[in-house]
Amino acid sequence: MIKTLLIANRGEIARRIIRTCQANGIRTVAVFSDPDAEAPHVKEADFAVRLPGASPTETYLRGDLLVEAATKAGADAVHPGYGFLSENADFARLVQAAGLTWVGPEPDSIEAMGSKVAAKKRMAAAGVPTLPELDPETVTEFPVLIKASAGGGGVACGSSAGRPVRGRAGQRATRGRVGVR
Repeated sequence: MIKTLLIANRGEIARRIIRTCQANGIRTVAVFSDPDAEAPHVKEADFAVRLPGASPTETYLRGDLLVEAATKAGADAVHPGYGFLSENADFARLVQAAGLTWVGPEPDSIEAMGSKVAAKKRMAAAGVPTLPELDPETVTEFPVLIKASAGGGGVACGSSAGRPVRGRAGQRATRGRVGVR
C-alpha cells in the first residue's frame, strides 16, 4: 500500500492526483520550480520539495532530482502525471532502481508503445483490429486524417479535405505541426 506519493509534475494534473490521494488517505509530495513556488499544487500537497531552477529542463525533466526529492521526502511511490517524464522508460527504471513504486506502465511497455508505427504493428500482431497504412499516392477517397508517427496527441493531425495528400499537407503532419486543410 502506498503511503506517500511524490507527483513528478505540476499544475492541474498534480492537483487532481493530490485530491485523489487525499480522498484515499495517501500523503502527497509536490515538486516545484522557482517560478511555481506559489502554485496551487504546492499549497495543496502535504509536503513540497523545491527543484532548483526555472525551466522544465532544469527541474521537471530531471529524473535524478525527482528521485532525490522522493527519497528526501520519504515517499514510497512516484506518479509521473502526464507529459514531462510520464512516457520516459529510463525515468521509470530510475524510480524502480531507487526502491520506489512507479505508478504507471512498466518501462518495457513504455518503450514498446513509444513508436506509433511499432505500436500499431505490435497490436496487429496481437490480433487487435487496425486499419492498414495508406500510401498517399494511392488515396482516392477523401477526407483523410493524417497523423504523424511522432508528436503528441492530436496536435500533429491534419486532413486532406478532399485532395491528395502531397506536398505541404503531408509534410506538415510528418513534421508534427497542425495542418488541417
